Amino acid sequence: MADKITPRSVDYSQWYIDIILNAKLADYSPVKGCMVIRPRGYAIWERIQAELDKRFKETGHENAYFPMLIPMSFLKKEAEHVEGFAPELAVVTHGGGEELDEPYCIRPTSETIIWAKYKDWIQSWRDLPLLYNQWANVMRWEKRTRLFLRTAEFLWQEGHTAHETREEAEAETMRMLEVYRSVAEQHLCLPVVAGVKSETEKFAGAVRTYTIEAMMQDKKALQAGTSHFLGQNFAKAFDVQYQNREGKLDHVWATSWGVSTRLIGAVIMTHSDDKGLVLPPSLAPEQLVIVPIVKKDTQAAVLAYADKLLAELKGVGVRAKLDADDSASPGWKFAEWEMRGVPLRMEVGARDLEAGKCVLVRRDTGEKLVVSALEAAAKARELLDAIQQNLLEKARSFREAHTVPVADFEGMKAFFGLAGEDLAGAEAAKGGFAEGLWCGSATCEASLKQATKATLRCMPLDRQDDIHGNCCLCGAPAKHRAIFARNY
Repeated sequence: MADKITPRSVDYSQWYIDIILNAKLADYSPVKGCMVIRPRGYAIWERIQAELDKRFKETGHENAYFPMLIPMSFLKKEAEHVEGFAPELAVVTHGGGEELDEPYCIRPTSETIIWAKYKDWIQSWRDLPLLYNQWANVMRWEKRTRLFLRTAEFLWQEGHTAHETREEAEAETMRMLEVYRSVAEQHLCLPVVAGVKSETEKFAGAVRTYTIEAMMQDKKALQAGTSHFLGQNFAKAFDVQYQNREGKLDHVWATSWGVSTRLIGAVIMTHSDDKGLVLPPSLAPEQLVIVPIVKKDTQAAVLAYADKLLAELKGVGVRAKLDADDSASPGWKFAEWEMRGVPLRMEVGARDLEAGKCVLVRRDTGEKLVVSALEAAAKARELLDAIQQNLLEKARSFREAHTVPVADFEGMKAFFGLAGEDLAGAEAAKGGFAEGLWCGSATCEASLKQATKATLRCMPLDRQDDIHGNCCLCGAPAKHRAIFARNY
């Protein structure tokens, strides 16, 4: 099946699309810019969703649902918010064959309609906090789309919380950022840099936006999740006041936070290879597939042996499948299941039956191990844990190898492979995460983007101590340490 996959070295973008289509994760929709998520792709999203939902509930959040149609007047109440989303809005002007009195937007995000209801639900400090999450679809009219990474409609979760004090809201913002970081690294094997966005890059309507940024195999950054401290901006826009403990009226404090199906794209781009999809065992619909190698005179006995192994695997919690289809050769099945990203393959034939053994093959390294049938289930469980850890360590090593300190603007241009006078049109020869000091100027950000197409991805939370030196972009005294990269 590898001949269906364009090698990364030839065309990285086509490699990514080839994996999605051939592994049957998603397909193009008749609606331009949208996608159809196929069952295998949706199964991965369900596993991500389940892990996040468990963690949300462990931290006291409840799920709710709000309408997908939002009155246009709601978005206009928070000026920065509507300005930020205006180019991406899909607007409904007719319903039931008649023109509507007021247009509705298909939700690009739900802050406005949620805060319109919070006004009805919050009267006193005793009503706080509200810790709500919504699993939903949203629509942002993207002009340049790519399956999972950027589509006009996509699936996500969006948390929206209301708090009595600034301190509580800020703590919630950071708590949810840590939930995202933990799920990304432990569950998706996706090492991330947690940091704060610049004013230029923050969410429209937020006081501060925090992010987790991951590095893909082409060394571009991908924003994997965001958590926003909204201050009192939406509370003031929708006049959401409460009676505080002193009996006075005050506006509530807010957060919002979200991740989406782009996490599936992140997993594909971080772990996969030229044979096809590579999945962390935590996400794989099937963690192990048994491929029997049979001849007519041994078929019944080998399949019975495989069935026994299958039951033992399921008994220790391994999501296992027996591929007993006799219309395809074992070699074809090996390649097919490799392309689909199954973490472990078990091969069993007549000789294995006689010896009381089986062969286990790792998808991440290709390593083959001959093991006793009595130990097969326990060994499979052990290998799945090893694969999970290996994928995280491999991705982290790749990121660290391509994160480089940069001292000045010329060094920044060199890092992104630019040379000569025509910098804006040059292509990157290198790239990755450039780490440098920054003065805090939006002008510097704009100059960098124009010259290199790179942006300031975040200011890492764990790298802001002892800032001494000059901005790597303009030479002025520095205030922050930042990560700069090209991004999706």
